[in-house]
Amino acid sequence: MPADLKARHLKVLEALPHGDPAAGAKPADIAALLNLKPGNVSRALFDLVEAGRASHAGSDGHRRYARTDQGARRLSGEESPMPRPDAPTIPAAPPAEDIPPLVLDQASGDAWNLYNADCVSFARNLPDNSVDLAVYSPPFSNLYVYSESIADHGNCASDAEFFDHYRYLVREKARILRPGRLTAIHVKDLVYYQNSSEDGSAGLRAFSDGCTRVHLEEGFAFHCRITIYRDPVLERSKTNAHGLLWKTFQGDASFCRVGMPEYLMVYRKWAKPGEESLVRPVTHPKDKVPLTRWQDLATPVWRTNDIDLWLPYGDPRRTPHAQVWNLRDPGQGDADLPSTDVLNVAIAKDERAERHLCPMPLNITKRAIDLYTNRGDVVWSPYAGIGSEGVSALSMGRKFVGTELNPTYFRQGAKFLAEEAQASAYGSLLDLMEGASW
Repeated sequence: MPADLKARHLKVLEALPHGDPAAGAKPADIAALLNLKPGNVSRALFDLVEAGRASHAGSDGHRRYARTDQGARRLSGEESPMPRPDAPTIPAAPPAEDIPPLVLDQASGDAWNLYNADCVSFARNLPDNSVDLAVYSPPFSNLYVYSESIADHGNCASDAEFFDHYRYLVREKARILRPGRLTAIHVKDLVYYQNSSEDGSAGLRAFSDGCTRVHLEEGFAFHCRITIYRDPVLERSKTNAHGLLWKTFQGDASFCRVGMPEYLMVYRKWAKPGEESLVRPVTHPKDKVPLTRWQDLATPVWRTNDIDLWLPYGDPRRTPHAQVWNLRDPGQGDADLPSTDVLNVAIAKDERAERHLCPMPLNITKRAIDLYTNRGDVVWSPYAGIGSEGVSALSMGRKFVGTELNPTYFRQGAKFLAEEAQASAYGSLLDLMEGASW
C-alpha cells in the first residue's frame, strides 16, 4: 500500500468529527482544512464509509460525514490501518449480500428500471450473466466533475486515480455480462497542456487506451475500435487548440495535429468452459437486413445515423441524389453522426433546466444496440445520466436498467424514459392495428 495513500486516509479520518453524521463535516470543508484536492478527499471518504470507519447523512452534494466507533478505535491504535493495494492488483469485491446498494431513489416501467445510486455498489447486487449489452459513456477522467459525491468517478485527481476506481466497475461488468456478449463504451482521448505538465510539454492523454488496458486486465477481449468523425474546424472554434490554428500551420507546422475523433470501444466477454448454455447469439436474418447494411456497419468509421437506410457506395458530390455518407467539408459539421444528436437537445422542454455536460449521442447508441442485441435483450448503463441509452433501448424494443448518481439527472432521466415507454407502446399498438385484418 502506498504510504501517501495510507496517510491520506488517516488524515481525513482525523479531520472528521465523532457522532451524528448530520452534524458532521462536508467534503469541501475537509479539503480546504487539510489543503487536499477535493477528489482525493472524496475517494478517501468513500473508502472509509465502505470500510465502516465513517458514516454519512444528507443528499448528494450536501452530505456530511462523521467518524464511527470503528474509526475512533482505529485512530487510538486498537486496529490496524485499512488495507488498500496498488493498482492493478485489487482484491476481490466483498460478497454482494454484505454491501448495500445505497439506492437513494428509483423509478420503473414495464421494460425499464432506473436507480439513483452509486454504480459500483449497485452493480455488486446485480445477478451474474444477466445483461446482454453494457453501453455507456464513462466520465472522461477528471475532465468534468459532476458533483462532490464520494462515489463520483469524475471526482478524481488524475487519470491513474480514475482508472484505479473505474476498475471496480469493469470487474463487476465482467461478472454481470452474459457470456459471448459485448460492452461498448463511448470515449475520446484527452488533451494536456503546457501549464498542467511537469516538464512543460503538451500533447494527448491516451484515455481510450487506458480503458482498453483496464478491460483486458479484468478478463475482457478487445473486440474493435469504431471511429466517429468530428469536425476539426468546429473543435478549433470551441477549444482554440494551438495544434489546430491556421497561424500555427503557417508558423511551425511541427506543432500541428489532426482533429480529435471520438471512439466506440468494444470489448467481448468470452464464454468459459461450461457456460455454452448461457450464450445467446445476436442474429440478423438476411431477409430483414441486407448485405449493404452490414457493409455500412462494418466500416471502421461509422457513416450514417439512420438505422433503416441501406447505403450504396459512392460520393454524393459526384453522384447526385445518392444516399451515402455525408462527406461534408471541414467546418460544415460532424457528417451524418452529429455530436448534437443528444437527448437534452432533442427533447428537453425547459432551456433553463440543468443540462447533462456530455450525454452519449443517440445516433451512436442506437447503432451499437442495433448491431449487438436482439429485440427483448437487456441493455445496461451504469452512467445513465439523463437516460440517453435507456431511451434508445426502449425505442428499439429492448429492456433497460441503469444507475445515475446525480439526483437531478436521475429525475430528468426517469421522465424521459417514461415518455419514451409511452411513445413506444403507442407505436406498437399502431403496428398491431395496421397488421390486423378487419
